[in-house]
Amino acid sequence: EVTMTKITVFKKDYVTELVKIIRNAKNAQVLQKHLANYHDKDVAEAITRLNETERMQLYTMIGTPRLAEIFSYLDDAKPYLDELSLDKAARVISDMDADDALDILDELSAEQQQEMVARLDDDSRRDVKKLLSYEDDEIGSCMTNNYICIPDTLSIREAMSTLVRQAGEHDNISTIYTTDINGQFSGAIDLKDLIIARENDSLSNIISRSYPSVYEHVKIADCIEDLTDYEEDSIPVLSENGTIAGILTANDIVELVDNAMGDDYAKLAGLTSEEDLNEPTFTSMKKRLPWLIILLFLGMAVSSVVGMFESVVAVLPIVICFQSLVLDMAGNVGTQSLAVTIRVLMDEDLSTKKKLSLLIKEMKIGFLNGASLGIMALLFLGIYIHYFKKYIWASAFLISGCVGISLIVAMVISSFVGTIIPMFFHKIHIDPAVASGPLITTVNDLVAVITYYGLAMVFLINIFHI
Repeated sequence: EVTMTKITVFKKDYVTELVKIIRNAKNAQVLQKHLANYHDKDVAEAITRLNETERMQLYTMIGTPRLAEIFSYLDDAKPYLDELSLDKAARVISDMDADDALDILDELSAEQQQEMVARLDDDSRRDVKKLLSYEDDEIGSCMTNNYICIPDTLSIREAMSTLVRQAGEHDNISTIYTTDINGQFSGAIDLKDLIIARENDSLSNIISRSYPSVYEHVKIADCIEDLTDYEEDSIPVLSENGTIAGILTANDIVELVDNAMGDDYAKLAGLTSEEDLNEPTFTSMKKRLPWLIILLFLGMAVSSVVGMFESVVAVLPIVICFQSLVLDMAGNVGTQSLAVTIRVLMDEDLSTKKKLSLLIKEMKIGFLNGASLGIMALLFLGIYIHYFKKYIWASAFLISGCVGISLIVAMVISSFVGTIIPMFFHKIHIDPAVASGPLITTVNDLVAVITYYGLAMVFLINIFHI
């Protein structure tokens, strides 16, 4: 007999501990010693729980470099940055990696941003201005200057000495990048390989010459799939002449994927891009309105089609009771197929054969699910119509049978539409998430209305004369 033991993992509340430590701190030296045992992320969260007086005391007791690391973890750093003098705020931003500094500067108004950039030290100002020169959708706008780079002509001893010297300023040291005599990117070295290399070994033997890279002006959407495929802790970003302009860390890549998924989710809902809580109402409205206008006219088309079946409703009013059931199920199935298709298109480069296989699979699933729901609708709706709507058994089951068949047909067609439309958009190089969601819902409504009322008119009225 095997006894299963439930293991409970307890996570310490470091933030509450930190709040108490900061409030009880007597001097800077003791506080810095305590804070050294905690992660910057937890310290950043603790700062949000302090009042302004306590924060001002904390700012004066810890050094600017540590404060820079802490501020880089704040989701909304502007209110806390405003509590610092301009000179101290500039020093804090100067001590950040360029990409983190840019994230904070983006939260400031144009006037504040210009004033802050002017106060940065020369190196930070140059790095930030370089990032600001890229378009928001270019991969170069996301890179950091926090990396180690050495010439590929060094000996093992010289490479280790150069690494130690540069590690004082750059802490992304697990991967060391190399350049050739022309200053162009030539490969990368795993830190472990450099550590275990013998002094007499050749540096070129431990350089990975086929290490992945991206170019600075490439669109994020065009390369994000390749970035995630390599699973490296960092990837170099190259300028047009092959020199290293910066790197993307694993955290940068995770953030890019998260943003891409957020935008795709927003687009599926009919938004032009992702929204946040601090966004102005008018800006959010502008994001939502374009698709709503398009869907208004598509909805008018659906309503016009419903109007064509007024005679069916006039002769057999009960059919209108089950219209929403057929429409909702068709919409749900189409959305499911859409989600699966977009996920597959994002993850894989599908051949025509695989696309056809996916299409057939989705239609088969739609048919089997539709058949299951159709049988349930036949039985339960038939009983409902007989007892509550007072139709005879034959008529009740004919009506419920019409609903069941409509479900099958509508769900198969919806699966087809939900799969083929994103494939079509992907084929013509348009983001399938942009137009697919709301468009497919409206198209499926149209299909479901025609299927349901068409079957009702042909079978229930013209053939069986209910």
